[in-house]
Amino acid sequence: MEVKQKPDLSFWGLFNLSFGFFGVQIAYALQSGNISRIFSTIGADPKSLSFFWILPPLMGMIVQPIVGVLSDKTWCRFGRRIPYLIVGALVAILVMCLLPNSGGLGTGNTALIIGAVILMFLDTSLNMAMQPFKMMVGDVVNEKQKGTAYAIQSFLCNLGQVVGFALPFLMSYIGFSDTVENHQVPMSLKMAFYIGAAILIICVIYTCVNVKEMPPKEYAMYHGGNEAEEEESVGIIKLLKDAPGNYWRVFAVQFFCWAAFQFMWIYSNGTIADTVWNSTDPTSGDYQIAGNWLGIVLAGQAVASVIWASFLPAIEHKFGLKFAYALSIAIGAVGFAVIPFVHSQYMLFLPYALIGCTWAAMLALPFTIVTNALEGRPHMGTYLGLFNCAICFPQIVAGLCGGLILGLVGEVQSNMMFVAAVSLVLGIFSVSVIKTKQ
Repeated sequence: MEVKQKPDLSFWGLFNLSFGFFGVQIAYALQSGNISRIFSTIGADPKSLSFFWILPPLMGMIVQPIVGVLSDKTWCRFGRRIPYLIVGALVAILVMCLLPNSGGLGTGNTALIIGAVILMFLDTSLNMAMQPFKMMVGDVVNEKQKGTAYAIQSFLCNLGQVVGFALPFLMSYIGFSDTVENHQVPMSLKMAFYIGAAILIICVIYTCVNVKEMPPKEYAMYHGGNEAEEEESVGIIKLLKDAPGNYWRVFAVQFFCWAAFQFMWIYSNGTIADTVWNSTDPTSGDYQIAGNWLGIVLAGQAVASVIWASFLPAIEHKFGLKFAYALSIAIGAVGFAVIPFVHSQYMLFLPYALIGCTWAAMLALPFTIVTNALEGRPHMGTYLGLFNCAICFPQIVAGLCGGLILGLVGEVQSNMMFVAAVSLVLGIFSVSVIKTKQ
């Protein structure tokens, strides 16, 4: 069968493919911006904080390849990837409502264990809801438009993060309490999670209504072979063995970048509470105010990501993809190194904006490189599911080592920002081995 070139999609066709990603990223922002705050409030020690971040990416690393394999073989009336999106979103809204209430479901270590299990299910469901968006781009978007498609996805991701990070501050601003009672998180934070869950389901419904996936015969016209060949069982080991070189080269860059961001998510709340508000007590009002302000700063980081993402195509066109990738990571490394020296809440916007440049590149460039390298190969969904390990594995390593490294740097959380900066520098060196067509 002659393989046809996938047709160009309109802007709204590309936009609708990824709109649900906006809701998923609101949920991710609420999680990444507040997990350390939640567990610190219900009684976790700073040196143990990183361990609560191990189970979520571990589950993601397991679930994403499974979603990829199963969705590659799924052909039903609801689509190929969308059924997994729906199930993931439904579970996510339930656990989003449970997580901020984990402190009231037990006391002491029991509350921490319950919170950890809920967190595990939250990240699992969000990963299940997120991956179909990346797979649908690979399924229906031609190579010429993939950069645009992932740029739109990056924009919606950052916009979702702005909303998610800002929600706790906004809930506090309109009058919901920031008071900690009996080691339960403030009502302002609980309301932020409830509203985030509502937005998530609305966005997912929009995508499901406005996106129609290719049926098997049409899919075969644009990808070669037929649906039976797509469903042919191939071992994961063989797939990884046959993966193109750039698949592994980008994996290395992702490792150092995601480890750095994991340290940021774990230790930023404690860092700015100490360096700006001079508070190390999670039950104090100043610590909770620092947590709200961190959300605003991270929202600023997301805005900076959107702005930087708009410049990335021009930088890539003039200087090449590798230069754009390495430059973005280098800017973020400077941002991490500056954070410990900032003692004004408003000046925090500068280093986190620099970090946002790295985040923009992490969202757009790796999947452009990898999907281009996989173009024309079957089992793209499986490959992209396995590629999620490049996100999950470094987070697991950072979670396992975080407490140990914190001890080595004097148990001062702000020093972990220097560790993150070093990790990004290693990421810059890893970019040099990527091979791209100019």
